[in-house]
Amino acid sequence: MSKKYPVIAVTGSSGAGTSTVKSSFEHIFRREHLNAAVVEGDSFHRYDREAMKLAVADSEKSGGRPISHFGPEANEFEKLETLFKEYGETGSGERRLYLHNEEEAAPYNQKPGTFTPWQLITPGTDLLFYEGLHGGVKSETADVAKYVDLLVGVVPIVNLEWIQKIYRDTEARGYSAEAVTHTILRRMHDYVHYITPQFSRTHVNFQRVPTVDTSNPFIARDIPSLDESMVVIRFQNHRGVDFPYLLNMIKDSFVSRPNTIVVPGGKMGMAIELILTPLILDIVAKSKQ
Repeated sequence: MSKKYPVIAVTGSSGAGTSTVKSSFEHIFRREHLNAAVVEGDSFHRYDREAMKLAVADSEKSGGRPISHFGPEANEFEKLETLFKEYGETGSGERRLYLHNEEEAAPYNQKPGTFTPWQLITPGTDLLFYEGLHGGVKSETADVAKYVDLLVGVVPIVNLEWIQKIYRDTEARGYSAEAVTHTILRRMHDYVHYITPQFSRTHVNFQRVPTVDTSNPFIARDIPSLDESMVVIRFQNHRGVDFPYLLNMIKDSFVSRPNTIVVPGGKMGMAIELILTPLILDIVAKSKQ
């Protein structure tokens, strides 16, 4: 882990809600006047959109284990590890953007689903902030988690994760429910071996648990709201966590285990900022000493 140039990563599966946590981090950075170098996990995919479709089709035709965006075959884990390591040592490193749609692609005069060229991070940032699938991943060839100073997991229970995935891909992206279900099954091996293990390495985990029936995610017609959920927050090291303060600040919260606090879903953003702000400020303060 770095001392002088901190690396902070939010990791979570596709559809898990990492974007909500990213917004909370942005509030913290803005309020505390911190200049963050932002890195998106999608920019470390190995293939652009069209090439990925071909790679998936080829892997399925071969009869072997199909590749997915969750696993090492479709990602540049080594480059992500190198970025975290180099940033921790120098405050710079190479990053690029993945252009998701027409709006993002237009300024670069490129097609959606492609990457911008690799560029060095401009020196002078206070920290690196990563949000994506693999902030704490380990594989046979890379150990990304080794170079992260604060690793935050966002992991709803799996049925809720699938509901969010199915709803997003059918409503916003036009896929059929059958196609999305096929994708979930295709990437299950990589989910078990490369996504789930990260949440045993996180310093803080936020797990959203619905309080409504999600027993069959494949027929669900809507996503349970935050107000229909509780959030289970687990600390890797609970020593130093001011649980009485959190319980006083977050109405209807309670401690379920010595290292775990449960808060109403509608208070998730507030909990994130209350919990993570002092951790971030402590890391940054130490880096400036």
